[in-house]
Amino acid sequence: MKTAEDILKEKNRETVCISPDQTIREAIRLMTSNRIGAMLVKKNDKIVGIWTERDLLYNSNQVGFDPDTHLIGDYMTTSLHTASHDTSILKIKEMFLGLFIRHIIVEKDGDFVGLLSIGDVLRASLMEQDRQIKELNKIASWEYYENWGWHRKKR
Repeated sequence: MKTAEDILKEKNRETVCISPDQTIREAIRLMTSNRIGAMLVKKNDKIVGIWTERDLLYNSNQVGFDPDTHLIGDYMTTSLHTASHDTSILKIKEMFLGLFIRHIIVEKDGDFVGLLSIGDVLRASLMEQDRQIKELNKIASWEYYENWGWHRKKR
């Protein structure tokens, strides 16, 4: 079964990070130029938060919110969820559903190796199911069933 690390390899994309002392406007520019919906907030090579387009939506409704002067560090989400690199795709799906989250940080030997979104995992899961269905169809195709038993002699 596929693991978190397998999905990251297939994703084949660098995780975009930002410093907590950068402005919301800088984060928006970074997200739009990379065509992403979330980025990790890093301070001194340590992940300290995550900031998503959903955070922007909620924060922009606050009175006095100014993306040109307010800093990511003041608006980031700090409750982070992690999974080991060898966590199965099934377990990761359970985490997304059970914790009501959209992003999971993947770690290997105590170090950050990537970020998975629920979309990444859903895509990988559907591709894995498609592969399994094709494999089963090779084993037991309709042609097999149509011809089954016809070679027997009639009495």
